[in-house]
Amino acid sequence: MEAMDANTNASSEDTRQEAAEERLHPLDQGSAELEAENTITTRILAEITDRESLDAEQVVVQPLEHEPASPNVSRSVTYRLYISHFLSTWNSRMFEFGAVLFLATIYPGTLTPMSIYALARSGSAVLLSPAVGRIIDTKNRLNVVRFSIVTQRLSVISSCVIFYLMALRIISGLHGMKVGLSGVTLLAGLEKLCSVMNLVSVERDWVVVISGDDESARRILNAHMRRIDLFCKLLGPLVISLVNGGSFRIAILITLSMNAISTPIEYFTISTVFRLIPSLKRSSASSNDQEVATNWWRTLPLYFKSLISQIPLYFRHPALHPSFALALLYFTVLSFSGQMLTFLLFSGYTSAIIGATRTVSTLFELSATWIAPRVIKKIGAVRAGIWFLNWQMICLATGVSLFWTLHGRIAAVSSLVASVALSRVGLWGFDLSAQMIIQEQVEDNQRGAFSSTEALFQNLFELLSYVSTLIFSRPDQFKWPVIISTIAVYMAGGLYTFYVRKRRGHLFHLDNLMKGKEWHST
Repeated sequence: MEAMDANTNASSEDTRQEAAEERLHPLDQGSAELEAENTITTRILAEITDRESLDAEQVVVQPLEHEPASPNVSRSVTYRLYISHFLSTWNSRMFEFGAVLFLATIYPGTLTPMSIYALARSGSAVLLSPAVGRIIDTKNRLNVVRFSIVTQRLSVISSCVIFYLMALRIISGLHGMKVGLSGVTLLAGLEKLCSVMNLVSVERDWVVVISGDDESARRILNAHMRRIDLFCKLLGPLVISLVNGGSFRIAILITLSMNAISTPIEYFTISTVFRLIPSLKRSSASSNDQEVATNWWRTLPLYFKSLISQIPLYFRHPALHPSFALALLYFTVLSFSGQMLTFLLFSGYTSAIIGATRTVSTLFELSATWIAPRVIKKIGAVRAGIWFLNWQMICLATGVSLFWTLHGRIAAVSSLVASVALSRVGLWGFDLSAQMIIQEQVEDNQRGAFSSTEALFQNLFELLSYVSTLIFSRPDQFKWPVIISTIAVYMAGGLYTFYVRKRRGHLFHLDNLMKGKEWHST
């Protein structure tokens, strides 16, 4: 009986336990499900964190040819690149304009010293740009840019020292002034070559490597670099001219100080960019390149042979037409530089009005750095280039026609000024389009040689524009350099049109234009 009672009690206990488990089962099941969900969520978050960590490592560690860079991802890289480029461009633009003011003050009443200085500066780039290109293609990228920074800054500082000694009349007398002019002229040639070296290295080589295969990133980098260029072009000369108006000796000292202070900043920021982008480390050069680059003093004939061979290679390259068309646009007096500004002063424009028109023109140029990337993204760099060139040609054709036909001097000149300002949108839009094409088509081991040869022709055409105003030197003859400049723009347009027709097989999608369809960037 006791056994039966024990079994009955055990059975009752089991029944109560099962009932209790049944009452708790829904809660336990919910807890289990919640725990499972938490486990899954934790696992997913862990995977995402690991993936983000891996991506962050890839941005810094992996070569950019395989993992395209984006300015949004590698801001530390792009900011340092922009800082270095800004300081380099600011100092170059400020000294370029300041040197003209210093010479005009030291040598009053004559344009001869300034002309000798400008011709020597541009002439050095014409003669020695191919050598710069060879160095860019064969030497360590970081060493090349560092060399250009330090040498350019030392050239400017040395020039400022000579200018200051001449201003204090410590260097004086006919012989002393000739020696001083010779010194700053030689230093100007060296400064110009280092400027070309830095510009070609950073804009035509480093930007391509940093952006990798990401066209969007390259488009943004190009636009930002050009925006920095134009910003410095506007404010650099303005700042130094305002200081020079107060005291040109203080202007010389400020130019010297800014170059001295910015040198270490440029030096270390560009070094950091190189360290963060391993793909900038160039693979070993060919034996011939190494021999030419490192033992050039022993193999001088081979060195000059390699330089001479760059020009035929340039003319045989597929990117010749956009590059040469861009160079042709430097054969112009239709920009707010010395030649046109002198003509405007003769025509009755005051310095204040000239400053205002130059500012408006630069604002149009800056607008191109926002317009061009959007147009290139929409229809492609090739077709964007022809649209921007057409805009420039239409603006100049309208302005030059009015300049020749209107009878009132102020009305005629003002129409030319307005057309030139509007045409700058087309000029810099085409510049960005052509740069995209050249960056995409020029091989890694030829970027320096190709771009420095292009710089050679840019400086050559710029020299020819000065020759045109030397031949037609009277202000009433300025209409002839205007015509020559317009012809050069139309020659560039024809050359680029031939390139577009050859590459695409047609110029416009007339059927899509008639139907209003969206175009594809072919």
